[in-house]
Amino acid sequence: MRFRAALATLLLTAATLIGPPAAAATPVTIAYAQRTQTWQLVLTDGDVVEVPEALAKAPDDAANPGAPAPFLVSGDGRHFFYFRKSDQLFVERTLNGKERVVSRRLTAFSINEEWPVVSDDGSFVVTTTSAPGVGVFADLRKGKSLPLPGRTDAWSFLGFSPDSKRLLLAGESQLTVFDRGLRARMRLKTRLGSMALANDHVTAAVPVGTWPKYRKLRLLNLRTGRVSGTVTVRLPRGQYVDDLAFDRAGRMIVRSKTGTGVGIYRISKATGKATLLRTIARPDAEVWVLPGDETYEAWTERKSKASQK
Repeated sequence: MRFRAALATLLLTAATLIGPPAAAATPVTIAYAQRTQTWQLVLTDGDVVEVPEALAKAPDDAANPGAPAPFLVSGDGRHFFYFRKSDQLFVERTLNGKERVVSRRLTAFSINEEWPVVSDDGSFVVTTTSAPGVGVFADLRKGKSLPLPGRTDAWSFLGFSPDSKRLLLAGESQLTVFDRGLRARMRLKTRLGSMALANDHVTAAVPVGTWPKYRKLRLLNLRTGRVSGTVTVRLPRGQYVDDLAFDRAGRMIVRSKTGTGVGIYRISKATGKATLLRTIARPDAEVWVLPGDETYEAWTERKSKASQK
């Protein structure tokens, strides 16, 4: 659960081909993706770009046939990822770029057995697995997959730093910060689980409570092991910390599902005061995906009419 991009309220217009963006003071990026009859990108200038090459569901010969196929957007809104229909490989693409295969080990057969997670800049992909553990570490800048750190898959992936330079993984009673080459930069023996790593590569946010109804958090110093006091996040009644992240300036940002979509808040580390930054209304689509989302978020799928009764 990671979120980095600034999003705007959009007016939608139709477009089906990817072409050079119109000249503008602010570059056009992806505001969100949605699935109707096919996957579509909704851009920050209001255009809608169809992605018919993307699988919507796992094929019949997959481990979980018919399961929803992941479609991800990097936190900076510039990269999108999907399993393509032609060969069922997981690929990365930019609005004006060509497809790049993330890893030939990551295919549609593994949908709902392996879950990809994307760094904010779209240049690194990690997969968590049902094993439990991790599967693929793919550095797209270098165009290669890296071997598992410590040559073991007994890791839980916790997240990237906002600058995409560090990865936080949990081993047995230990948190470890790795660089992009999967070299260990910091280790801490602790049983605390983290939800986010800050850009100082030292501070981690730790949710307190029982998923999915987190309302409290603590801050953990990964160098000293020192833990802050518990802070109650002062969200509106009935809302919870569905996604917790640090922005590039080190401020805590929370996304929380609302009755109509998602609320984005800046959270005081000292008092837990929640300052509303913006709200995003849910589109009329079967599934939607915000930049920085993982495969599942609280707001990802629209409830069926039967489940709402």
